[in-house]
Amino acid sequence: MKRLAVVAGFFLCLWPVFSFAIENAPYLIVLGIAQDGGYPQAGCNKECCRQFYRGQQPKKHITCLALIDPQTKKSWMFECTPDFGEQLQLLRRHLHDSAHLPSGIFITHAHIGHYSGLTQLGKEVMGTHNIPVYAMPRMSSFLKNNGPWSQLAAQHHIALTELSNLSAVSLGANISVKPVQVPHRDEYSETVGFDIRFGNKSVLFIPDIDKWEKWDYPNQLFPGDSFPVKLQKLVAAYSYVLIDGTFFKNGELPGRDMSEIPHPFIEETMRLLEALPAETKNRIYFIHFNHTNPVLRSAPVSSFRFATELMILN
Repeated sequence: MKRLAVVAGFFLCLWPVFSFAIENAPYLIVLGIAQDGGYPQAGCNKECCRQFYRGQQPKKHITCLALIDPQTKKSWMFECTPDFGEQLQLLRRHLHDSAHLPSGIFITHAHIGHYSGLTQLGKEVMGTHNIPVYAMPRMSSFLKNNGPWSQLAAQHHIALTELSNLSAVSLGANISVKPVQVPHRDEYSETVGFDIRFGNKSVLFIPDIDKWEKWDYPNQLFPGDSFPVKLQKLVAAYSYVLIDGTFFKNGELPGRDMSEIPHPFIEETMRLLEALPAETKNRIYFIHFNHTNPVLRSAPVSSFRFATELMILN
């Protein structure tokens, strides 16, 4: 009995250490979930956006994540959206730090909802100094050689750091980010998702992709498997997955040929991953919802999850 008391006392002494480690572990926070146009979307007179103007739905920010390391008090943002100002304020409020700036910004591609917030870093607004912006070669060249982005680099408001497909960038002890190229409309840049590692957690973030079967990466990892088994194996390997949920189903845009907008529909992705166990599906979150997507207003009951703003993944 005395030995048990000694052992119990030993672990009670250690509890503050364990608690400190848990509280200081890196984590992700979701700062936005909508597609590039946000919610409500400019010019939309449909019922979906009228619900916002009637006060029945809150604004939804454009898709953005922040990786936070409490020990070093650093953060890194994924995407720099037109909602950057509000999202920076959300991050500062979350961190209880009214002057906080991210230690870097990772950009997936050159569509307006993913990089146009960089303008807020220029001399007309924040006038930041050499904030690292991580981008793939074509994306980096696009920013360097086209105004107004070129001015941000030339005047040292941002410091462009070129990424390489499947090459991880170390951000600190047990924190790394690896770009993974995906098929998408690449008019001005490549498109990537990010493999984000922190502590013992791993997150796959792919806000934009064409149909899953066009993606060669699962073929590289699991060449002997058939589709969709290789996709199932890939997503099952992560602690969390945040993937393209732009449209819920075909026909969501009346009068538009949705084959010209080749995102995987949520219904389609659910079917492809249906064979996964419920515990795995519970770690798969859809994100990047178009303003027409009913998930923005009422998520269906499902084994899969739907990202919400200020949701924390740790």
